Amino acid sequence: MKHTNTDHIRSHIQAIDRCNQRGGRMLSLVDLVAAGSIDLPAAAYLAATMRSGASLLVGARPGGAGKTAVMCALLNFLPNQTSIRAISSRYVIDDARRNDRPGETCYLAHEIGAGSYYAYVWDQEARAFFRLVSLGHIIASNLHTDTLEETWDQLCGENDIPQAHVDAVTLKVYLRNTRGRGWNVQRWVSHIYESDGEDRLLWTGAPGEAFTRHSPSRVVTIADESEYASFLQGLLKKKVRHMEQVRAALLER
Repeated sequence: MKHTNTDHIRSHIQAIDRCNQRGGRMLSLVDLVAAGSIDLPAAAYLAATMRSGASLLVGARPGGAGKTAVMCALLNFLPNQTSIRAISSRYVIDDARRNDRPGETCYLAHEIGAGSYYAYVWDQEARAFFRLVSLGHIIASNLHTDTLEETWDQLCGENDIPQAHVDAVTLKVYLRNTRGRGWNVQRWVSHIYESDGEDRLLWTGAPGEAFTRHSPSRVVTIADESEYASFLQGLLKKKVRHMEQVRAALLER
C-alpha cells in the first residue's frame, strides 16, 4: 500500500508541476494560508469542496497574479482516486467522452487562451472542454478575467460556450495582487463563488484580514469544513508545506 501511495503521489505531483512555468517550488495551500493569501476558514472550505470532486476555474487578468499557484494548490486536494490529465490535444477530450467514467480524471487546461501553447484551449476546443463538465467530468483551468461577469463575457461571449456548461463548474476563484516597495508582490484570493447550477458569492477576502462569508455552501457541510480546518491547522503547526507532503498527509487520513 505504501508503494502504491508513493507511485500515486509522484504521478500526481508530476502532473501538477507541468503547469509550473516560473520554476521553483510549487506553493501548497498551507503555504498560501501561511502567507496570508487566504485565511484558514476559506482555505478549509476550498479544500473540502475540491475533495468532493469539484471542477475549478481560477481567474485574474494580469499575468503573475498567482492563478497557476492557486489552481495547483487546490488540485492537490482532488479525491484520492482522481488522476490529472492535461488537454494536450483534442484527442484527450474525445477519449474522455468515449472511455472515461466521471470522477476518474480531472481534465486540466493550463489556460483558457488563444495560441498554440501546451494545454491551452480556445474557441472550438474550449467548447469541447466545457462540454466535459456538463457530462459529469471534473475540469480545471485558469483564465485572464477579474470577475464573474468578465468570465461569462470571455467564455460565453468570445468562445460561445453555453452558459449552463460554465455554471456547471463548481468553484470560481478570483485573485488580486498589489505591487509594493521594492516590487514585492502581495497576492490574495479576493472572491470565491460556488455553483450548483447557479453561481453564489461565498467569500470575499483582503490581505491580512479575516475573510467575509456571504453564503453557506450547498456542496459541503460545516462539519466537512471544520474537518479540513483542523487538518490544515495541524499541517501549519508541524510546518508541513511541500505539495508532496500535503498529498501524503491526505492519503494517510
